[in-house]
Amino acid sequence: MIQFLGEYTCKIDAKGRLRLPSPLLKQLGELASDGFVLNRGFEKCLVLYPRLAWNVISNDIQKLNQYVKKNRDFVRYFFRGATELDLDGNSRLLFPRTLLDYAQVDKELVLFAYFDKIEIWSKASYDALLNNEPGDFDVLAEEVMGDMKTGNKDGGVELS
Repeated sequence: MIQFLGEYTCKIDAKGRLRLPSPLLKQLGELASDGFVLNRGFEKCLVLYPRLAWNVISNDIQKLNQYVKKNRDFVRYFFRGATELDLDGNSRLLFPRTLLDYAQVDKELVLFAYFDKIEIWSKASYDALLNNEPGDFDVLAEEVMGDMKTGNKDGGVELS
């Protein structure tokens, strides 16, 4: 299972190239040589998937009933703009201008790596998002995580 972790502030050059940070490259390991798919995120960000993770998502989406209109709509919106990317010899990715414009990425950006994906945010958008952290984050955590079957009643994970 792919398990990325980290938050990296980076700069993109005038041609739309980004050099992946060394710690992230280390986490990617051999996955980096298989290439990536860059796609629009659910918010105004981009999502970079290693090819292996993208294939899993694509296979799941392919199981949707294409005779249902909302499924077809979802497929169109989800795959809109999806682009294959490969690292160049300097460990850089070249992002399409249309996707950078969608995410309002200019020069500074933040890579937010979690699970099997890397979100790419304009630094300003990412900072604004996190500056709006709810004062009752504990309530949100309880709502989201409190009833997980892998934890005990108080939300902790049983270690024994």
